[in-house]
Parts: sequence; structure tokens; C-alpha cells
Amino acid sequence: MKPLLDAFWRAVAYCLHPKVIGLSLLPLLIGAGLAVGLGWFFWEPAVAGVRAWLESWSLVEAGLKMVESHLGPSFRTMLAPLLVVLLAAPVIVVLSVLLVSVLMSPAIAGLVAARRFPDLERRRGAGMLRSVLWSFFCTIVTLIALVVSIPLWFIPPLVLIVPPLIWGWLTYRVMSFDMLAEHADAQERRTLMRRHHWQLLAIGVVSGYLGAAPSLIWAASAATLVFAPLLIGVSVWLYTLVFAFSALWFAHFCLGALAALRAETEPAAAKPASGSASVIDVLPKGASSDRSLPVITPPPPT
Repeated sequence: MKPLLDAFWRAVAYCLHPKVIGLSLLPLLIGAGLAVGLGWFFWEPAVAGVRAWLESWSLVEAGLKMVESHLGPSFRTMLAPLLVVLLAAPVIVVLSVLLVSVLMSPAIAGLVAARRFPDLERRRGAGMLRSVLWSFFCTIVTLIALVVSIPLWFIPPLVLIVPPLIWGWLTYRVMSFDMLAEHADAQERRTLMRRHHWQLLAIGVVSGYLGAAPSLIWAASAATLVFAPLLIGVSVWLYTLVFAFSALWFAHFCLGALAALRAETEPAAAKPASGSASVIDVLPKGASSDRSLPVITPPPPT
């Protein structure tokens, strides 16, 4: 727990670094621009399509009428936009993960390594292309898990458990790989991800819960749906900050674990060779050299 908490507080402090703040703006601009553009061109058709789809099901229509009798007619008006937002949010979150992974993670890992581990050797176990492919594969698995788990979201206890666990798994797999890609070789990366599996998953799950926090702005009131395109951009920015913090947390923990692993596996590099020790170095403490060493008499000359 000590390395985990130490990495946490270091990540909090690094969030105030000007370079980290600057790096958070680039994914914000790309993600916010994409979200606003999609909202501008497709918001109304998407809401209309979801509303028509809901009304086409007689069972759903009967359920809506029953709920309207208790909550009022405004519930039907809010339901379609709310479903659009719920369906769009996972896509935006996944996009944020990819943007942070591709644009921010290498820079953050370099920042932490330069400031805290300047002597850590860069063994370059994975390049940019392999990192992108790994992130893409993990993202596809996450999207499949999200689609399969959608029915569980309507169960009150599970909606607070299942999505953060899925986001946590994605964050753990992507961030751990990216933080170790530059400095660790393939064997070291596999060893660390296996040895610290539960710690890394815990960081990912906490990051998953933190990533769900920006969604609370949608629960403020129904009026927030009117500003949905703008709020989606704000959500992307908040997600970016959360993922920047997660990247810093993973960077401090992974690079610290890598330094500890090399200290374990390469202890002889920091010690002199056994054959290079002088005679005085191997003498017992306080012993005199002429009393500790045997006297060797040279052979008589022939």
C-alpha cells in the first residue's frame, strides 16, 4: 500500500505542473470539437430516432404511460435525450482514453522519468505502433463488455459497480502498457503487470469511479439537456483531467516498480566484483594484516 499511496500523492502534486495542464488542453480541443460537431449535426435526428424507436414498441409505450401517470408528462420529453446522452457518453469516454493514451501518456511518462528517475535506462520494449494497437484491442474488448452489460445498468446496485469496473480494467491495461513501453523491455513489462496486477487494477478502478464523476453534471436538472453539446465538451475536459491524473498515478507506480525490479535482478551491478577486492577489504574488522595473513617464506635460491 505504501508505494500505491506514495504514487497517488505524487500524481496529485504533478497535476499542478504547467506541462501537465498544457497537455490536457490538446485532447480537450480534439474531443470537444468532435463532440460539439456531432451534437450540432446529429443531436436532433438522434433524439427523434430514439423517440420513434421507443414509441414503436407497444410494451414500452404502455410503460411510459404508466410512468407518466406518476411523474408527469415531462418524463417522456426527457427520456429520449437522456438515452442519447447515455449512449454517447461511453463513446466519448473511450475516445478520451485513446486520446490520452496516444497524446498524453508518453509525454507524462517522460516527465515523471526525467524528474524522478533520471538514471532509469530506456529499453524501449514497445513502440508507438504497438502501443496504439494494444489500446485499440483493449478498447474493442471494453466496448463489447459495455454492450453486453447494458441490461445490468438498470439494476440500481450494479450500475454503480459494473461500468467503473469495466473502465478500470481498460485504464489499467492501457495505462500500464504505455507507462512501461519506453523504459521496460517486454519481459520486464510482463513481469510487472503480473506481479502488481491487483495494485494496477485498483488504480484503474479508482480512476474508473473518478471518470464517472463528470457524469453528475447531467443529473443537475433537466435544463442541462438543452446545453448538451456544450456540456459534452465540458465532460470531455473533465474526463481528460481525470485520465491525466490516472496517467500520472500509473507513471509513478510503474516506473517506481520498474526501478525496484531492476534493483532486485541486477544487484551485482552496484557492487564491486569479488575478485577486485583488496586484501585489506577482506580482513576482519580490527585485525592486523601481518597477524591475519600467513607468512610465506620464499624458496631458497638454486
